[in-house]
Amino acid sequence: METEIEAAMAVMDGFMEAFNAEDAEALRTRWFHFPHVRFHSGKVSVMERPENLRMLVWEREGQSREWAHTAWDYVEPIDAGPGKVHFRVQFTRFRADGSAIGSYKSLYIVTHKDGRWGIEARSSWAA
Repeated sequence: METEIEAAMAVMDGFMEAFNAEDAEALRTRWFHFPHVRFHSGKVSVMERPENLRMLVWEREGQSREWAHTAWDYVEPIDAGPGKVHFRVQFTRFRADGSAIGSYKSLYIVTHKDGRWGIEARSSWAA
């Protein structure tokens, strides 16, 4: 399982780098699998295809209005098996001045599909 965890961890790191760069193409083609499911704000969002990608924080509305970047506080594998790793994570969103907007606990599910590892589902309390 160590190989699966290492591969999935590389996806988590690559995702965060692309997320902070607002690189939608990298998320669509390298770091996410589709359909991609997100549980958030009391609802479930399903992005069926890469062209449906929507990252609410990039729209800088509501609590994300002053968002500048995000960082992992921790990324812990909690279960792993052939082709799938579950991560317990916490991330913090920051303003340009380095002050924190908020920290959010989440669950990320990384799967091996179509010959590559990618994030297929996320659940968090972040909007």
